Amino acid sequence: MTSPAPPIRLLLADDHPVVRAGLRAVLETEPGFEVVADVPTAEEAVELAGRCAVDVVLMDLQFGGRMLGSQATAAITARAGAPRVLVLTTYDTDADILAAIEAGATGYLLKDAPPEELAAAVRTAAAGKSALAPTIALRLMDRMRTPATALSRRETEVLQLVADGLSNAAISKRLFLSQATVKSHLVHIYSKLGVDSRTSAVAAATAKGLIRR
Repeated sequence: MTSPAPPIRLLLADDHPVVRAGLRAVLETEPGFEVVADVPTAEEAVELAGRCAVDVVLMDLQFGGRMLGSQATAAITARAGAPRVLVLTTYDTDADILAAIEAGATGYLLKDAPPEELAAAVRTAAAGKSALAPTIALRLMDRMRTPATALSRRETEVLQLVADGLSNAAISKRLFLSQATVKSHLVHIYSKLGVDSRTSAVAAATAKGLIRR
């Protein structure tokens, strides 16, 4: 007889206790899954992913602490033999998607995904394959079809900070860019969105789902 395959070991990272409990309840009923731990901060996720035997980390993007989910994803995936990271979030903007994928996430799923879709995505990620929610895959395909008008990763980052109320000077400090570079990014953003002001750019990008308010 062949021995059964080892379980897929999971680490859950989300700052909402109810979400973690719900995910644990759903995933522990799936055959071949083992939830090793669940943590409320991105920092703890990085620490545990490096110390414990984990195959897939289910990672939220926004935490109450200082580290973001995309930053934790980059820290985890930078290590040799790192577990796969499957982002599980409520955010579907270009800014969030690009940050997560650039950080090394294997998959990107929204929290309203049905349990069977979540389980399938975990298995796909554990196998080292891309696991993108259909809506996320469509957004990325749309970007590829219209590269001339698609905002770059840095441009979405700059515009998200504009939407958050930061001045050019504050953005330059946050992103370690010169103010001239920030202004240059804004000029390109205005051109791509067909607008002529910060307010109009934020409104247009929000309507297109490029950034969140």
